[in-house]
Amino acid sequence: MKISNETKIGVLAVVAIAILILGFNFLKGKNLFEKNDKIYAIFQKVPGLEGSNPVLINGLQVGMVYKIEERSKNLSDGILVTINLARDINIPKNSVAVINTELLGGASIIIEPGNAAEFLQNGDTLASRIKMGLLDDVSGSINPALRSLDGTLLSLDSLIQVAGTYFDPNTKNNFHKIFANLSAASASLNTLITSQNSNLNKTLAHVNSITGNLDSNNGTITNTLSNLEKTTDHFASLKLDETLNSLNSAVTGLNGVLAKANSKDGSIGLLLNDKQLYNNLESTSRSLNILLDDLRVHPKRYVNVSVFGKKDKSTPLSAPLPPDSSLNAPKK
Repeated sequence: MKISNETKIGVLAVVAIAILILGFNFLKGKNLFEKNDKIYAIFQKVPGLEGSNPVLINGLQVGMVYKIEERSKNLSDGILVTINLARDINIPKNSVAVINTELLGGASIIIEPGNAAEFLQNGDTLASRIKMGLLDDVSGSINPALRSLDGTLLSLDSLIQVAGTYFDPNTKNNFHKIFANLSAASASLNTLITSQNSNLNKTLAHVNSITGNLDSNNGTITNTLSNLEKTTDHFASLKLDETLNSLNSAVTGLNGVLAKANSKDGSIGLLLNDKQLYNNLESTSRSLNILLDDLRVHPKRYVNVSVFGKKDKSTPLSAPLPPDSSLNAPKK
């Protein structure tokens, strides 16, 4: 039975769609051909965490994030993260799952192993906590410094007020000016630190965006480098040295032929360089033209087929006839 082209195209489209769905699910951490164990972790927030992000234990990837979903509509019960384990590994029950957000990469879940004798089974839930990122560390370091600076300025204000009672009015006025200047400097410093904190937040957000773009284009970069490696391997496998040697040999042979043609020793050189041979050939050609013209003008001199005809006794031609001569016209 002959299968029509429409049927072939339909089957090919179904196969392509199935492969696309399987590949998309595989990239998301869903393996349809293997049944892997799943464990769960509950977080109050999941900054930067997405499906198919890696799950690590001591730097070794043991699984991927399978699904992220809310436990209730108002998110008060936290966010449930399903982990698909890709390795048959024993994880102690008192282990802790931590969301780790890198500055130059995406988020990942790190399982800190515990020391319990019992191990997690399929469907168990891990304890969890959130690791502070670089931005949180910077903010946490700046805020105590600001509070400490404010306390120092308040103490200095009190000291100046107490010391001012022991001086004359002019000295007091000087101290008041110094205090006013210090207060203005404190306000300016506070404003500067606040603005720089905002700029630092924006800079880190931009860095996270750039690293996210790099992470999303990781497959494209890998394919490009793979194609470049294949191209360089192909060029390396070509026998360029042998090809160049053959080309040099051909050029050398051609130079030898041209040298012999330019010299007067070979036949080609004699034909190209002997002027007497040229003159002889030109003379022979001229004689042949005269003979053909005379044969055409006086045919009876050479061929006489008439019994009663009269032989042509006119003088033979000594030069070729001109092209527009009336003798070149055929005789009737």
